[in-house]
Amino acid sequence: MTLSDHVDVLIIGAGLSGVGAACHVREKFPDRSIAILESRPRIGGTWDLFKYPGIRSDSDMFTLGYKFRPWVGDNAIADGPSILEYVRATAAEYGIDETIRFNRRAVRAEWSSSEQLWRVHIERTDVGAETQTETISANFLMSCSGYYRYDEGYTPDFPAIEQFSGTIVHPQHWPNDLDYTDKRVVIIGSGATAVTLAPSMAPEAAHVTMLQRSPSYVISIPKQDAIANRLRKLLPAKWAYAAARGKGIAVSTAIYQLCQRYPQFMKKQIRSWQERQLPDFDIDTHFAPRYNPWDQRLCLVPDSDLFRAIRKGSVSMATDRIATFTESGIELESGDHLDADIIVTATGLNLLALGGLTFVVDGEEVDLTDTMTYKGMMLSGIPNFFYVVGYTNASWTLKADLVCEYMCRLLEHMDANGYGESVPVKDPSVQEEPFLDFAAGYVLRSVDSFPHQGSRAPWRLRMNYYRDVLTLRHGTVADAPMRFRERSASLTSAG
Repeated sequence: MTLSDHVDVLIIGAGLSGVGAACHVREKFPDRSIAILESRPRIGGTWDLFKYPGIRSDSDMFTLGYKFRPWVGDNAIADGPSILEYVRATAAEYGIDETIRFNRRAVRAEWSSSEQLWRVHIERTDVGAETQTETISANFLMSCSGYYRYDEGYTPDFPAIEQFSGTIVHPQHWPNDLDYTDKRVVIIGSGATAVTLAPSMAPEAAHVTMLQRSPSYVISIPKQDAIANRLRKLLPAKWAYAAARGKGIAVSTAIYQLCQRYPQFMKKQIRSWQERQLPDFDIDTHFAPRYNPWDQRLCLVPDSDLFRAIRKGSVSMATDRIATFTESGIELESGDHLDADIIVTATGLNLLALGGLTFVVDGEEVDLTDTMTYKGMMLSGIPNFFYVVGYTNASWTLKADLVCEYMCRLLEHMDANGYGESVPVKDPSVQEEPFLDFAAGYVLRSVDSFPHQGSRAPWRLRMNYYRDVLTLRHGTVADAPMRFRERSASLTSAG
């Protein structure tokens, strides 16, 4: 069966970004019709999908929260269920929950220039083996599906993994009934997920070993922001939130810039912080990466939980390479053996460009690798389309909010001038560069399947919030690369 209807703005993904985007549009254009397509049966995206112990934000909630809705929790570094509730409560407060169509995966988007609208083909994900399709048309399309695959995580081809007689689990598919009480746990990985899991599992497990091929930079931050909590006692909620958000942006930006400009100084500074946490510990082996700070994302641990677990002896570190899995654990290239009842492969994500959506413009299928990002939110040659990809060096939502503000300004400009189509046109003189200039393994494995960014503005995907504020919040929406066409007489509109 095929169903069909129409909305003004169609958003793909009902996670943090998608709910925020819908709120921006609803607030700015209350008469415009909105729909959100969500492939899963519940709201929340990442924060509903991941269920592993200790899941939390890896940046403060004053910057990860929405600009328009204050975070009022006590903890600046919040647990996953609290973030999920924040997203759900935001959707309910703005009436966005009523616009979500669950169990619907967008698979193909076809643009018609003559009609100036998208037709998006949808597969139902709740009808078992029977494939049911629907079609919805929209004047504007926005992808808020992130950039990783929800249905599978990344696990390397470990040698003889089938020999292990215990339980192997990937954090992206954490079983609800996994009992690790008094079990020996080995966590393979060195990123944010691994440093979250280790201290979270340690109180119940017999012992937790964090096995890493190479170290990451790990620093401690307070779970609660004393300044922000003090401001909330002195100021109205919105003022206090704005001040805490501004402080969080300034601090994170300063740390990133210091790492980029003075890497040797920051290496020493990070080491001094770690030495205070772990005196008489082999920091050079376990916490001194080969790369410079912020060449990959820093791992934050709230209230030193990982360091405290190491001092207590409930978590140990092993920096080595895997020779082979054995029946009872993992044999390392050094000859050491890690005994395990449970092995957690916190080995990363698989990326997926724009949720795997296929684009067709006037009958021609688009090769995403031929497109170029425009201001980090649109793609060359694809009309009336926006996407959200957050910062790799700051909170995701900072960029998401700016993209949504820009989109609303662009829609206002089009309304004021009678335009029905907007599309950035690539400058052939601009050199192509990788979509994400980031050295993380999950990026390097898949970046070749993504659009490119350009060598100069506005095609360059900048990771600088303050510069983006000037460009996206205050800059022109009608610069040279952007082409507009007058509204077609046959344009369908529900607004």
